[in-house]
Amino acid sequence: MDAKRFDLAGKVLAILVLVAVLLGVRLYEDRLFYDPFLDYFRNDYLDMPLPIYDTGALLLHVGFRYALNTVVSLAILYVLFRDRQQLKFTGTIYLFFFVLLMGMFFALLQFPGQNNFLIFYTRRFLIQPIFLLLFIPAFYYQRSTSKK
Repeated sequence: MDAKRFDLAGKVLAILVLVAVLLGVRLYEDRLFYDPFLDYFRNDYLDMPLPIYDTGALLLHVGFRYALNTVVSLAILYVLFRDRQQLKFTGTIYLFFFVLLMGMFFALLQFPGQNNFLIFYTRRFLIQPIFLLLFIPAFYYQRSTSKK
């Protein structure tokens, strides 16, 4: 096996392992994290009052999950693109969105009103690796246009 094939096989294996970690976080979310909103949002939440929750524990666990997804997402981006400057930039974007979304999530929890769908989507961006799905095609496009 030549070096390019070996490198490609290593990349594919690394990506598969990292994606498996993301899937594991999702599959075992009930056991790994305190989040009373998991069951709440599986039901008809628009007509239901918010569940009882411990704000500190909820924010801590949502933050931990965001951090875990961020580290794995950054590792995937590094394996794919091998660009440290891009990785630093992406890490800064992840940090910016963490502060913004956690502030929003906290505020929405403190003043719930009729904002259940806003809580749902803000939380979704915090607990799911959605940014990874945006960054991969964006960085691929950037790389393909900069080579021309």
